[in-house]
Formats: sequence, C-alpha cells, structure tokens
Amino acid sequence: MNGIWRNSISCLRIGKVPQRCQSSDPPVAPLGSRILTDPAKVFEHNMWDHMQWSKEEEAAARKKVEENSAVRVLLEEQVKYESEASKYWDTFYKIHKNKFFKDRKWLLREFPEILPVDQKTEKKAKELSWDHIKTNAANCFSRMHCPTIPDEENHDKKSSGSSDGQSKAGSNFSTLDCTEHRKGPLKTEPFPGSNATFRILEVGCGAGNSVFPILETLQNAPESFLYCCDFSSGAVELVKSHPAYRAAQCCAFVHDVCDDGFPYPFPDGILDVILLVFVLSSIHPDRMQGVVNRLSKLLKPGGMLLFRDYGRYDKTQLRFKMGHCLSENFYVRGDGTRAYFFTKGEVHNMFCKAGLDEKQNLVDRRLQVNRKKQVKMHRVWVQGKFQKPLHLTQKSSELMFSLLSHS
Repeated sequence: MNGIWRNSISCLRIGKVPQRCQSSDPPVAPLGSRILTDPAKVFEHNMWDHMQWSKEEEAAARKKVEENSAVRVLLEEQVKYESEASKYWDTFYKIHKNKFFKDRKWLLREFPEILPVDQKTEKKAKELSWDHIKTNAANCFSRMHCPTIPDEENHDKKSSGSSDGQSKAGSNFSTLDCTEHRKGPLKTEPFPGSNATFRILEVGCGAGNSVFPILETLQNAPESFLYCCDFSSGAVELVKSHPAYRAAQCCAFVHDVCDDGFPYPFPDGILDVILLVFVLSSIHPDRMQGVVNRLSKLLKPGGMLLFRDYGRYDKTQLRFKMGHCLSENFYVRGDGTRAYFFTKGEVHNMFCKAGLDEKQNLVDRRLQVNRKKQVKMHRVWVQGKFQKPLHLTQKSSELMFSLLSHS
C-alpha cells in the first residue's frame, strides 16, 4: 500500500504544474556538509554548517539584543524611513550598482523548484537538489490546512495588511513593454510571458544576483518565463541593462509589493514559483502579512513560494549599535535601509495565515570565521517552502485516478 501511495504522489499534476511535495523536516544535509567536529580546527575553513548553539551563546545573544534595542529611533524618524524607503534603496544601488552582492549560485541547490520538471531540466534539478527523492505522501495530503503554532519567542507581530534561446513563451509577446502594467491587463489580453507554461516571479530582484543565474539555467527551458520586480527603479534599470537580460524570457519591472492596489503585469493565479529571498526583512513588520497574502493570490494551485531571510540573533542583528532599533527585532542601517530578524514560528504563522501549506521551514545556523583576525561569527537564516493547496475536488480525483492506474 505504501508503494501505491508513493507512486500516486509522483503522478499528481495540475495542468503542467509539477507537484514537489517535500518534507518539513530538514534533510540530512540541506544547506551544506562541512561539519565542525573538532573545535581546534575551527579556523581551517571560512564557514561551518549546522552549528548548534550552547545555552551560554544564546543567552549572550539575547542580552546583546536587549542592549541594542533599549533605545528606539524617534517616531518621526521612523515615519521618514517608511515613507522614503524606495529613495534609500535607490541611493544604495546608485552607489554600489551590481558590485555589492554576489550572484546566488546556491539557489538551484536549495530551491530546485525554480526549475520546471521536464525532459530537459529534470536531470539537472535532481543533481542539484539535496532531497529531491524525499517525497512523503503524508505531508502532501494530511496537511490540507496549516494550523497556527505559537511563536518561539512569544513575539506577537501585528499584520496589515534578443539573443540566443528566444523562447516560445516570449516569441509572440517579447515586444510588450512590461512596465506598462499600471493599466492592469485583463486575463483575456496578451501579457509578457502569456504563452509560457512555467512562470517564476522574483520579488525584490535588486541588481539581478538571482535573476541571471536563473536565466542561465532557463536557456534549457524555453517554455519558461521569469518575472522580476523591485521598488527601486535604479535596481530595475541595472537588471534591464545587463548583457544577459533577455526580454524574450524575462520581464523586469518596478513594483511596490506593499501597495495592494498596484497591479502586476500578469493576472492572478498563474505563477508556478515565487522567490522571496532577503526581501521581507526590509519591510515594516505591520505590512508583512499583507504582502504575503497578496503574493499568495499570484500562485496557481500547487505553486510554491520559496523563502529565505535573516534569522533571530544573526550576527547582523547583534552588530547593530544602540539607537538603530525601530521596533522589536527591526532595525535601520546607517544608509536608511532596514532589516527584520525572523523566528521559525513567525515564518510559519505568516505564510500559513495566507493559506499556504508548509513544506519546509528550518533554521540554518552557520559559523562564519575570519581566519586572519581569528574571529568567529554566528550566521542565522530561516528557509521555508510553502505551497498553495490544490482544490480538494481536483486533488481527490487525481489521487483516485492514480490509485486505480496502479491497482
């Protein structure tokens, strides 16, 4: 019977959307395999994976946060940082251009869902994935609803809301200007990527450090289309002026995800994947839930939202000086940009309240080492995968068909 269930899961499809149901338990080595077993060798490498904190280390981190958050930024200054957020990021990209962040070569290893599963890319996705075969039928069907769990720190957050490889997806509509989306295209009208069979959106694309590694891979999947947005017009211009940008397979546009009335250049319910990496932390905590709710509507049933961001007590949080704290676990940098530091429980609650099923939610703790200065720094990130549920009737009928086909 277990064999039938495993086979039934592999047969699930909605249209051409692949269903990648993954366990919420962390795989054996999901984020790296360099384990520190001998403390005397800590300075032999720059980074160690899967670090466990001692009670003393966690207490010291908590004390440091209590100290640097004792004095809050004045309310009028906080209002300025919120109302002029895009200005600060425009200044950031004007100064640093595309030289500040490194390309995220790790994306496809951690998030193989980015790739469409077809004859051309399935093999590569499996090679890059740490846990591609860890499919669990119980996780796919018993988690129809994702219950809210109490946060680890009882933190009660408020919420409010071209070139080669011209694709089939873009061949007919590559000349459409994706910046003209303020009109709000109707579902019956052509839009950038309207002929694609697999669509990805990266929110907060910055200078393209995720865009271009993804586009490089999608050359082998011409039926795919990548949307990317940022509310910094300077960042979007950096993406569109990059020599690897292909309008036939990519649409970069300026967008403020906090503005629920601001339309996207495509209709709701068509995305297979949304990438939300080190973006949500820059948004005011009161607005995060509204952002996640809106993004959830963009996914098609079975679509995945992939999340990675700063975790509580990351070294970045501990290094803030007194007077930079805006609110609990929310800080402003010297350049006016902001950062929030999440717990696993907060992430769970936020995405599940938006109607998504949790497929993965883990804390990635690493030890970063400066060998020259003999300094050790703890890095903490939260990574999650959340899926929009299939309709119950369709899920049931597909399961029944699969069971019958294997009987």
